[in-house]
Amino acid sequence: MMMECKGLTKWFGAKKAIEDLTLNLDKGKIYGLLGENGSGKTTWMKMAAGLTKPSRGEILYEGHPLCYQDKAEIAYMSTEPFFYDFMNVADVGTYYGDFFSDFDSERYTEMTEAMGLTREMKVRNLSSGMNAKLKIAATLARDAKLCLLDEPLNGIDYKAREEIIELIIRAADENKTFVISTHLLEEIESFIEYAVFIREGRLVDKVNLESERMKTGRSLTDIYVDIM
Repeated sequence: MMMECKGLTKWFGAKKAIEDLTLNLDKGKIYGLLGENGSGKTTWMKMAAGLTKPSRGEILYEGHPLCYQDKAEIAYMSTEPFFYDFMNVADVGTYYGDFFSDFDSERYTEMTEAMGLTREMKVRNLSSGMNAKLKIAATLARDAKLCLLDEPLNGIDYKAREEIIELIIRAADENKTFVISTHLLEEIESFIEYAVFIREGRLVDKVNLESERMKTGRSLTDIYVDIM
């Protein structure tokens, strides 16, 4: 088991963002984290990444309570920009390399070049699509065991989405676990293995998509509509 979340609850003042959520993640699997805006997906991801602590409940990472040292093995890509405007593409690689010992500079260069990002391009001049590519390249250049990608396909064109999906598929293997939150169900259906449905901070269902297709033939969109 890669990660076990037991009875997670998270309060922000009087607002309960996550309520009594229990979820297990297996090693080497790709999960889609699905739910409406405000359902608690980002809050769960930040707790799983060790960036914020649950108000109640427990997170176990590879059998022990999640701790500071585990963050070295967990890559989290947020929806917010997290590079400085004055940086160029090469600076971003240096910045990540200074922070993360598992960062592979050669892999980063290969991915950025493959997506049309040159070393001299300034972050402040990048389009939303190019910025999304830069974020995913920096995140996937790490050799992390758990990759949490929050809306990696949001607000970008079809071609950029295809390039990002290809990077995710190429990076996936039996030793890495991916959790991808998105509203673009058709884009992820071909490669995610489990769909995790969250509504109002609660886990609604966790569905093995291959088993569901064999039993009912339903698409991910059909399942989403039925469950949510």
